[in-house]
Amino acid sequence: MADPLLTLRPRLSAAIEAAFGAEYAGTDPVLRRSDKGGDYQANAAMALGKRVGRPPREVAEAIVAAADITDVVDAVEVAGPGFINLTLKGDFLAECVADDTAPVAEHPETVVVDYSSPNVAREMHVGHIRSTVIGDSLVRVLALLGHRIIRHNHLGDWGTQFGMLIEYLVDQDWERKDDHRIGDLNVLYREANERFQSDAEFASRARARVVALQAGDAATRAIWQDLVEESARHFQAAYDLMGITLTPADNVPESFYNPMLDEVAAELEAKGLARIDDGALCAFPPGFTNRDGDPLPLIVRKSDGGYGYQATDLAAVRYRTMVLGATRLVYPVDARQSQHLAMVFAVSEQAGWLGGGRRAEHVAFGTILGADGKPFKTRSGETPKLIDLLTEAVERAAAVIAQKNPELDAGTAAEVARQVGIGAVKYADLANDRVKDYVFDWDRMLSFDGNTAPYLQYAHARIKSIFRRAETDGASAGPILVEAPAERALALQLVAFDEVVQATADHLQPHRLAGYLFELAQAFTTFYEACPVLRADTAEQRASRLALCEVTAETLSRGLELLGIEAPDRM
Repeated sequence: MADPLLTLRPRLSAAIEAAFGAEYAGTDPVLRRSDKGGDYQANAAMALGKRVGRPPREVAEAIVAAADITDVVDAVEVAGPGFINLTLKGDFLAECVADDTAPVAEHPETVVVDYSSPNVAREMHVGHIRSTVIGDSLVRVLALLGHRIIRHNHLGDWGTQFGMLIEYLVDQDWERKDDHRIGDLNVLYREANERFQSDAEFASRARARVVALQAGDAATRAIWQDLVEESARHFQAAYDLMGITLTPADNVPESFYNPMLDEVAAELEAKGLARIDDGALCAFPPGFTNRDGDPLPLIVRKSDGGYGYQATDLAAVRYRTMVLGATRLVYPVDARQSQHLAMVFAVSEQAGWLGGGRRAEHVAFGTILGADGKPFKTRSGETPKLIDLLTEAVERAAAVIAQKNPELDAGTAAEVARQVGIGAVKYADLANDRVKDYVFDWDRMLSFDGNTAPYLQYAHARIKSIFRRAETDGASAGPILVEAPAERALALQLVAFDEVVQATADHLQPHRLAGYLFELAQAFTTFYEACPVLRADTAEQRASRLALCEVTAETLSRGLELLGIEAPDRM
């Protein structure tokens, strides 16, 4: 679809220049959709009035007088203190709906998105949902706009915990077996951690094992590799079930950066950005202090000569910008890591790895809560495993689908249950402003009413059922006519798609797209009830309404796909 703003904005900008002179060339008319008079509203007259020393309403009238918009605008009204309300011509709006132009970024970039990032030898749990689905949605949106996307799954596969686990496995006479699964490793990890906390001699051996791992000891590396491979299989199974676009090729774990850490430390020292403090090499980015007002350190190298995740994160920024050539780094990471990432970004900018057109953005998000307002747990008080949660979602969706449409054959019903169940979990997360916590509620997320994935999926399936009854696939149904109020409302919602996609990418907020799709489904429901499609008054009207249905179905499907959600043809 073509965005009417692409036509209106430059014409009004040109009108401002024509009315007030060349010094105002390129002035933004501040156009937005409106429900308070007309289809769109321009608000530039308020700010312009101060600059030109004239009343805003007078400025607005001058803009209207100079504007060349009569071929696309049916009515113009200067309202209030200086708002310009614009009502589009029906045929122009219809042309915009029928246009199959895709949104494209004005300046495509190379973007690295660092998301999901589970830990090796640990099962993925409910806490991994947010980074995974938010990151994957942003990847899809940014790719649609033409950006070059590099996915990085920053797996936790390095550090003290692996010396602890490997040493424990050695004590258990570990042998690689085909029947070892991630659940076994999860149990062994807990046992190893308990022993690490209670047995000083074991803890000493575990730390020595970390040194052996980092030094490349063959036996240690062999066990470590087993852990990594089994974990990768588990992660990929979860991603496949969820429809996440991450693949094993996107795994860039902490260990990948290990050979770079000495260089990072040396570069920071050479640039005067890090110094020895209490035996450790630390950076002290300006503006970060502790409770006593003392400078807060970012530890680059520990006093024992080892490196932690702070150094790894610095190395990742350096690699992504200086080697991969990325200009935008996107980190969908828990809000509780805000200070850490801010310090990493600050040091990276001091070092010259960021800045000069290169930037890093923390896509912070809140916590998934249970009905009690506390972090979501099972009835036994444990953090739910992700695979178990997804399996339950599909099972619950199957029960809902069986009640909603018992006529579906078994194979179709199972596939729809998977699409609806997984979609419900994803949408419940993405529909919320990511910075806020949200309550995990099965009944709400699987409801066919309200702002839920099933509601949107059902709107899409209902359109497909119209096509089946019309004995058409909906393709090229006919020229679009925008006549009835419900047709206009639906058309205006449709042509806003590109603007919403761009805003989602600019602000890295998937809930903008989710909210748009909900409003689109509501506009379609109103249209469907007010404007008979198959029983339209004329053949021309029937063809037009089928075409509106077609574009709506395509937009719902495309929008849901950008959220990583499938759109069933039957429900």
